[in-house]
Amino acid sequence: MSEKSLLEEVGGRPMLERVHKLFYDKLYEHAWLKHFFADVDQKVIENQQTDFMISNMGGGKLYSGKLPKPAHKHMNITDEMFEERNRILKMSIEACGVKPELAERWLKIDYAFKKSLVKNSVQDCEKRFFTDEILDFPKPPKF
Repeated sequence: MSEKSLLEEVGGRPMLERVHKLFYDKLYEHAWLKHFFADVDQKVIENQQTDFMISNMGGGKLYSGKLPKPAHKHMNITDEMFEERNRILKMSIEACGVKPELAERWLKIDYAFKKSLVKNSVQDCEKRFFTDEILDFPKPPKF
């Protein structure tokens, strides 16, 4: 008998959809991080993140979007921003009732992409295409 994938253990696509809905609800309201999503339909990004994590949790090659590094190369994502995002993801996973040991495995997979996303400075950012803007948002004073 084969072992279950992490995807199966956490509850499959329905659980990932629940977590990502809550996660992005929080990000779209976040005083600092919401700016990255100003022109992005929330349902679209929820579906992309769900497909991406399904592909990374043993659910097959479902995700067909860009890899994290080229998809985020125009965003000045600092270490502090990534850690805040990670904190919100952890809260969302826990709020949906994922067992702690499974949540830890989920977060470990997600965290593995940190190096692909975090920049040392805005100078490390690149446009994805000619009309692209570099996204760089200072930390709000009361954050």
